[in-house]
Amino acid sequence: MANRWNSHLAALEVNDLTVAYNSRPALWDVDLEVPEGILMAIVGPNGAGKSTLIKAALNLVPRAAGTVRFFGKPYEKTRSLVGYVPQRGSVDWDFPTSVIDVVLMGLYGNLGWFRRPGRPERGLAMHALEQVGIAELAQRQISQLSGGQQQRTFLARALVQDAQIYFMDEPFAAVDAVTERAIIGIMYELRSRGKTVLIVHHDLQTVEDYFDWVALLNVELIASGPMAATFTPENLRKTYGGRVSALSRNPALIASGG
Repeated sequence: MANRWNSHLAALEVNDLTVAYNSRPALWDVDLEVPEGILMAIVGPNGAGKSTLIKAALNLVPRAAGTVRFFGKPYEKTRSLVGYVPQRGSVDWDFPTSVIDVVLMGLYGNLGWFRRPGRPERGLAMHALEQVGIAELAQRQISQLSGGQQQRTFLARALVQDAQIYFMDEPFAAVDAVTERAIIGIMYELRSRGKTVLIVHHDLQTVEDYFDWVALLNVELIASGPMAATFTPENLRKTYGGRVSALSRNPALIASGG
């Protein structure tokens, strides 16, 4: 996979980030720097703080300590540059709204909540739906969609923002192969346009195939950086312990005993 990142400009800088729930740390003293134009997987065991890292960066959960900067500025000043695809299970899919209306919500940051989207905005929303392959479902109620179609709807909502950095929380979870291929294609297309994409990912067998950078997290940041230097047996053992051999197809990891 070609190296396309610009190492001179950080899309995301996280310094000394700590998040605690009921006095128990979910993230501890995390330092992370992410350059522009890369596809980064955030991986680690269950309860490692992967989703919390995204939510803390986006001010969706409070931080006990630390700072987060996007292109050198706080999130409040760069909100329009950031796209977010949440976990599908965190969304109320019974809310009575159509697919295209969900996608149009991605434009409210530019429109404001009181200006109704017009023909140009609907054109952008339809283009985003075409990109993810569900334009024919634009008027369908979101409650009537399959899991893969729901995931593509939220991907289209993020795409219509034309952000510079995208966070996706487990976009491949419980989707069909067609949707997975569609998401991968979108990831690569975004990278080709210089965008930065960070994805919470569980399947260690596809990390090296899909991504060029990786962050290994288990409450603390174990390691982060380009795939070849970071996704190593030693770092995976530090992250997962003895469970690595059951999760990876890498013969070196299996031979190492995890």
